[in-house]
Amino acid sequence: MHVIRNLRARRRTTPTLRSDTRGLALVEFAYALPLLLTLGVGGLETAHFMQASLRLSQIAMTVADNAGRVRTSIDEADINELMVGAKKIGEPIGFAANGRIILSDLEQRTNTTGGPGPVTPDNPNGYRQWIRWQRCVGALNAASSYGVPLDASGAAVTNLDSPNPDDGAVETQSMMLGMGPSSNVIAASSGTAVMVAEVAYTYQPITPLPLFRGWTIRRLQAFNVRQRTAYSLRNDSGLTGTQRSDCRLRDASVPTI
Repeated sequence: MHVIRNLRARRRTTPTLRSDTRGLALVEFAYALPLLLTLGVGGLETAHFMQASLRLSQIAMTVADNAGRVRTSIDEADINELMVGAKKIGEPIGFAANGRIILSDLEQRTNTTGGPGPVTPDNPNGYRQWIRWQRCVGALNAASSYGVPLDASGAAVTNLDSPNPDDGAVETQSMMLGMGPSSNVIAASSGTAVMVAEVAYTYQPITPLPLFRGWTIRRLQAFNVRQRTAYSLRNDSGLTGTQRSDCRLRDASVPTI
């Protein structure tokens, strides 16, 4: 009899359990929570990535524009001021330790030694382009994607104190057509210069998600110089070593001013 009563009790309990929906929402929420967290954190990381990309564009634009605004002539001290300001803009994303700014003075050559380039209405002689000088800041191990100043032997300029009036660079060694992607090459016109700022940055995530981890973001901006008549880079203060934005140095604290 005892067994029969237990069986009857179980029969009565089973429908009750089946119809008991208390806690169902909590169970569903527990299943959905990981997905919701992933979407939320992923959205946060994506927003931070886009914000970092925008900041890098601002850095490149600020450096190129301000370098083009320096009147009459330009000095190592002017470059340092530009670079320090750019690093300040990049502080929220740790730019100095994880990024690199490469500023180049791009000009049109004055001869066709080595062979002419394409002839255009703006360049009827087919003069190629050359980089007169280049300065950098940031600890990231990144070089220009488009070229460097070349000395008389065709090697990258390393002596920034060269007595050569073109800051150690020799225009006839350059065979470049300009700087920038092949679909949008930047080239200087005759008798002027273009300030080209390249920015590279290894993205630093703010969440554990590996969405953009290890990505290197690059940005490029260029501005013509305005009201400048001398394009060589002066060094009236006699800055040396870490006191100037030397591309051979990869230290977040450079330049030390």
